Amino acid sequence: MKAHKAISVIQFKLEGQLISEHPEHNMGHRRLLHKIDFAKGTVELYGKSYKLCDSNFPTVNPDCPYELTEEEKEVVRKLRYAFVSCEKLKKHIGLLLSKGGLYKVTNGNILFHGCIPMTENGDFREINVFGKPLCGKALYDSLESCARKAFLSVNEAERKKGRDILWFLWNGADSPLYGRDKMTTFERYFISDESTHTETKDIYYKLINREETAEKIFAEFGVKGENRHIINGHVPIHHTEGETPVKCGGKVIIIDGGFASPYHKVTGIAGYTLIFNSYGLMLTAHEPFKTVSEAIKNGTDMQTHRVASQMCKKRILVGDTDNGAKIKETINDLKELINAYRSGEVRQDKHKM
Repeated sequence: MKAHKAISVIQFKLEGQLISEHPEHNMGHRRLLHKIDFAKGTVELYGKSYKLCDSNFPTVNPDCPYELTEEEKEVVRKLRYAFVSCEKLKKHIGLLLSKGGLYKVTNGNILFHGCIPMTENGDFREINVFGKPLCGKALYDSLESCARKAFLSVNEAERKKGRDILWFLWNGADSPLYGRDKMTTFERYFISDESTHTETKDIYYKLINREETAEKIFAEFGVKGENRHIINGHVPIHHTEGETPVKCGGKVIIIDGGFASPYHKVTGIAGYTLIFNSYGLMLTAHEPFKTVSEAIKNGTDMQTHRVASQMCKKRILVGDTDNGAKIKETINDLKELINAYRSGEVRQDKHKM
């Protein structure tokens, strides 16, 4: 517990430094160390004072609360070295850079994790990205470009910005990946009043139940096709309260639903898996898996059951997919090349025939 507390304080210090460097992220309210009254053992949050469960902060200098001690700097240096020199981690990052993205549009579906920041009126909300107000697809494209520069740019300033954006994506109030007004880590650690633990979701999570919102997203990201879907992760579904993972008349499908065990008490299940093949879409729910020993003793396995399905009227062929469209283009290009040879428009190299 002491080690956990010590590394958490280091986190709050480093986050405080980043927030000061990037006021455009609108996260000034998350710098809390300078709001601690060490004599009274309280902290001020949004104009109200709260008693701290633990007011012993031996590594925090009240005059410079966000400055690391020499020992903390050494811890950070060693942690950084462990990360950047880890071969397995490099392979994982390499896979993300070559195959991953903040969103994906494929075969009439758009997949993304989190939300698309929106306003109460249902418009895409503008987010400040290094001085540029961006929203919708442009926001996603810019954030992904910045994140990639953290690994690929030869300019150290751009690499630094990319690293900072990765942190913003993780817990920023305007981050499409996070989708909440704040991450209340400090409050959960040091304040017993649970009202301070609340993390308000982006208005997107209410608006996505409306068909006009889905259609607006389809148009923004160029999603085409007769049966279009928004496939959304990062949204635990309260199954026990009757909430469904299929929303907006089948146009929105939630595929996360709470895989992690801490969510099981809230959701009642262990998440969802989406299966998409030539016959259509099928969504299956997983029952919580308890322990390996219990599975061996009772002869049970992870239980799944179908909760929704959308079958195609006509089986999807390769030619109906995005890859099929690319193959057709290649075939047409080859046919045009052959005709150009035969008509003499393209000169043949006889020495290579």
